[in-house]
Amino acid sequence: MDFSRLLQANQNHQGLLITAGVLILSVAAFALGRSSNPHRLEKSIVSPRETLLPKLSQQEQSDLPYPPDVLPGATDVASPYGSLRVYEWGPVGGKKVLLVHGISTPCISLGGVAHRLVDAGYRVMLMDLWGRGYSDVPTALPHDTRLDTTAILLALASSPLSWTGELSTFSLIGYSLGGGIAVSFLSYFPTLVSSLILIAPAGLVREYHITTFNKFLYSSGFLPDRLLEWGAKKRLKAGPLKKPVTVKNEEQSHVNDTTTPVAGELPRAGIGEVDGASMSRSRPHVNVAKAVSWQVDNHHGFIKAFMSSLRFGPITGQHEDWRRVGQRLAVQNTTGDQTCKEEGVQHGQVLIICGRDDLIILKDELEEDAADTLGVGNFRLEVIDAGHDLPITKSEDVVRHIRNFWKEQ
Repeated sequence: MDFSRLLQANQNHQGLLITAGVLILSVAAFALGRSSNPHRLEKSIVSPRETLLPKLSQQEQSDLPYPPDVLPGATDVASPYGSLRVYEWGPVGGKKVLLVHGISTPCISLGGVAHRLVDAGYRVMLMDLWGRGYSDVPTALPHDTRLDTTAILLALASSPLSWTGELSTFSLIGYSLGGGIAVSFLSYFPTLVSSLILIAPAGLVREYHITTFNKFLYSSGFLPDRLLEWGAKKRLKAGPLKKPVTVKNEEQSHVNDTTTPVAGELPRAGIGEVDGASMSRSRPHVNVAKAVSWQVDNHHGFIKAFMSSLRFGPITGQHEDWRRVGQRLAVQNTTGDQTCKEEGVQHGQVLIICGRDDLIILKDELEEDAADTLGVGNFRLEVIDAGHDLPITKSEDVVRHIRNFWKEQ
């Protein structure tokens, strides 16, 4: 018997077994890694539309602090990012207006403004931004202007009517964080938008307003996300600030902290939430503070979305986008080119509306920074006796300024 050949065959057989074993272990480890990675298992964190509503009767749904039919024309838009809740209603032939809300509230914060515009003959569209209200939360993606722009484009595409295309444009209204989102959108899609209205807009908030502590606190990597989310949840549940802290100069950090937009979007303590026009005509029991509290308790992805918006959203440092809009306005207002005028925003100006008592978006700083970025003469500033909650508490005044601006055009 040739023992050398037998030994060689045995060694080859063992080598094949080892190779096969390693391959099987590698495949198993890869599969285990995929199954244990939550971001691979779920593309999005679903909203209460799937986690809560199926458990409730129709009456129980109607009684919710944020009912699914809080505004007319609700639709849920399926996408690779998750489901996006959109509301659209108003005269089919009316001029079209898209409204984008702020960082902490669902779109009901602009319900009063939207209803008044519809009363005046406009067609309106609102959406719950990702992670708010009944919209899902895309996982493993930063909540920056890229993701927000995608939400706007999905909402526009969901309409049975044409919002874009030849001879079809729309007015864009952005409130707080939504103001920063709106400016960014216009800077990249200038021919889609006929008019830009900014209500207490974020985007140019000066860095000194954010304390060193809060820059540390809300920067990812320094503290566990679960701990940060717990702190944010506690602050959101606390409701409106009763005694905001003011400052005298830039050496001191201005009011509150990076969660201040949360408090600012909630009507101030002791002040009525609406000024005669309910935010929801069909569900008059709805108010912003309770809707936000419900959202915190029932939307499992809201806090993650909120924290991501704080870190990556257009709150500060958006000067490039604003300047891009300003440059286009300057060309529109100085050139005789008819195409440029037709494709530019009407009146060659941006309307900015702010609250005289707003402790988040300061009037003087906003005016100075808008002049620096948009250019003097390229915007109009209107001031209302209100705080950062002006579209909620003073929707009639807000709409009056908007309609007057449009009438002049």
